[in-house]
Amino acid sequence: MRLGYVIIHVPDVPAALAFYERAFGFKRRFLAPGGEYGELQSGGTTLAFAAETLIAQYALGVRENRPNQAPAAVEIGLVTDDVAAAYAKAIAAGATAAKPPAEKPWGQTVAYVRDLNGFLVEICSPIGA
Repeated sequence: MRLGYVIIHVPDVPAALAFYERAFGFKRRFLAPGGEYGELQSGGTTLAFAAETLIAQYALGVRENRPNQAPAAVEIGLVTDDVAAAYAKAIAAGATAAKPPAEKPWGQTVAYVRDLNGFLVEICSPIGA
């Protein structure tokens, strides 16, 4: 078993792809005709976005991510050698500041932003770096 995909359901897949390209430097790998599903090149695990209308069809009863609500109890962690620069770039691209970069007792630098839909994104240095 391996982790293949992290899929975030959003109201506008092309807008989410464009935001993550600007804010974090990912490259677009795929956008389905009709724009209901898209993927970014993000390393070993695919970061993907699917339209909220698709999750509604599955009747799973999930809560939508919205910037005016508390974030869901889940995050994606993006690893970089320069957390402060990545945090500043994300904010400049429209991310909302959640917690500025701070060094943790174990030596890792960690910051948090929320994306255009309110989803929580951790920006962190590698552990043990």
